[in-house]
Amino acid sequence: MKSIMSEGSTAILSSVAGVMGVLMIIESFHINNGPPLDSPDTLFLAYATSHRLRVLWGAWLQAVGPALIIVFALSLVSLSKAFGRVSGVLTVFGAAVLMMTSLLEVTCYIGGLFTNPSELPRIANTLGYAVQHLYFSVAAPALFLPLGFMLLGSSVLPRIFAWLALLLGVSFVVLGLLYIGQLVLPLGVTSFAAVQALWWLLASFALMFRSGRTAREGA
Repeated sequence: MKSIMSEGSTAILSSVAGVMGVLMIIESFHINNGPPLDSPDTLFLAYATSHRLRVLWGAWLQAVGPALIIVFALSLVSLSKAFGRVSGVLTVFGAAVLMMTSLLEVTCYIGGLFTNPSELPRIANTLGYAVQHLYFSVAAPALFLPLGFMLLGSSVLPRIFAWLALLLGVSFVVLGLLYIGQLVLPLGVTSFAAVQALWWLLASFALMFRSGRTAREGA
């Protein structure tokens, strides 16, 4: 009984973290919309001055949001008792890579607010586009592929989430390779991140539902 309640509390709290993380990331995307890359330095400077607080809030959301999602991902490893399995260890590695990639992008957002030298806002925004390649080439596949294999050997979430995680991981790899020759990824490609967010959101609700049902059955 005590073990069930402990795992149930962990599942519910991590599910809440997952939902909150997704909502924060979605809001950050609405906030951080800088000038087009081919804009002159004067426009980047004006944007940095007039949108300073807005960009900082968006950067904060995009830093904390993924951190909460990583909390959920690592909770899945714990609840699956997979820290001793290769898939579990690789999921932890993928979570670290994804978090670092998110923080690199956040650094570019904040770096774009510094106006001395005057070229820095444009350079920082340009680097942000470079970081986006990392999501497709390494960060997302490094998390979703081992996560999918881990969930195949676990009953923490319905099996469909394992197959969807594997599909997402493969899709990110394919898109990364298809557009590896483009310095700036097309909007349609970067928008694929919304599918990733949808997975985390639905998985969080699914874990919350399952933990609540398990708690009722064990009462």
